[in-house]
Amino acid sequence: MFDGLKDKLSSFKKDVEEEAEVEEEDLDEDAEPTASEADPDAPAESEADAAVDAEGAEPSDSDEETPDGESDDDGSSDRGLMQRAKLAATGKKVIEPEDLEGPLEDLELALLSSDVEMNVAQDILEGIRENLVGETRAQVKTTGHVVEEALHDALVDVISVGQFDFDEHIAAADKPVTIIFTGVNGVGKTTTIAKLSQYFEERGFSTVLANGDTYRAGANEQLQQHAENLDRKIISHEQGSDPAAVIYDGVEYARANDVDVVLGDTAGRLHTSNDLMDQLEKIDRVIDPDMTLFVDEAVAGQDAVNRAREFNDAAEIDGAVLTKADADPQGGAAISIAQVTGKPILFLGTGQDYDDLEPFDPEVIVDRLLGFDEE
Repeated sequence: MFDGLKDKLSSFKKDVEEEAEVEEEDLDEDAEPTASEADPDAPAESEADAAVDAEGAEPSDSDEETPDGESDDDGSSDRGLMQRAKLAATGKKVIEPEDLEGPLEDLELALLSSDVEMNVAQDILEGIRENLVGETRAQVKTTGHVVEEALHDALVDVISVGQFDFDEHIAAADKPVTIIFTGVNGVGKTTTIAKLSQYFEERGFSTVLANGDTYRAGANEQLQQHAENLDRKIISHEQGSDPAAVIYDGVEYARANDVDVVLGDTAGRLHTSNDLMDQLEKIDRVIDPDMTLFVDEAVAGQDAVNRAREFNDAAEIDGAVLTKADADPQGGAAISIAQVTGKPILFLGTGQDYDDLEPFDPEVIVDRLLGFDEE
């Protein structure tokens, strides 16, 4: 899952390490010899003294401004070099903006080629800059570790937008909880409903399925097959019936039979399908669902991101489920959707079985992208 993006993030880390190492080698060549190197008999400066010199030294005459009020560029450059040399002597290294220029440009192209939305890519890059530029690291903490931490924080900030504890939300809500599923045709809404029914039942919540996809031929049969496989009750009407009426009957059944969760399917639609979008608005009015989840394929990449934005604008969603995540090498949709819509990704579909549904945990996803789960 997301192996392509994982490789690109690993390349960025290596690029920054290489840039920092080149600068450190140049610094070692340019730095003046220490007192002990110039005169072996001279007393060596302690690490504590070096640290004081590096971080809190008194300004010397060379630090004063020139008569016109501007600092001496050459003196400033020398002082910067000497301060960096002193930091190196105490086992520290400063990550400079120039260390990041090339790697960040490459990372931006890598993110965009992985279907990460452009503004989201920019947010990630800005987060990395803020976390890295001017950062010091001790010799015992490699540049690679510092970069990993910066990448981790920047990615988590982006993909955890709007995140909430789904299980806790369901447990605390008044029953029955009604969840409506929407999205375009063929992205796995019906299978996702069956998977979530299994997910809820494993956690002690009973479910009923309601087929509000009343226009697609075979929709009743498809959901009926899942219901039989899982031994669940299904509420359905004849093809062409009012979707809001079907889901309403599902809610009434749940109330009468103490069922915890109603899972309502709807017809696949584009956000530009006015009649179908009107149906969603009617469902909202009649049912007032507790949650509307947008379902799309992770492998759809930028198309999934754009559709999530458009659906959220047309009929506000509360979260997203990405199917076929196990077949997605890029990860652009998983990285982008929460930031673009302000609504969280809640689940990833990871296979064909009913158990192949993974709660979306930003920390776990980022650790996977950075290879932390392999350590």
